Amino acid sequence: MLSTLYLRLKNFFESIKEEGQGLVEYALIIVLIAIVVIAALALLGPQIGEVFNSIANVVNDYPAR
Repeated sequence: MLSTLYLRLKNFFESIKEEGQGLVEYALIIVLIAIVVIAALALLGPQIGEVFNSIANVVNDYPAR
């Protein structure tokens, strides 16, 4: 079990050395996705906050048993 995991990890890291360009491309895609997520949260942040505040108000107004 551990030897299989070791061999898979070893092959993975060896393939990274050979495919450095692919790794850079994946990093660029991740950065682009992060920028889109940050922009979406910046635009929708106040609206999301209002939704959570309204939910909190409903929960606080609910009578305790």
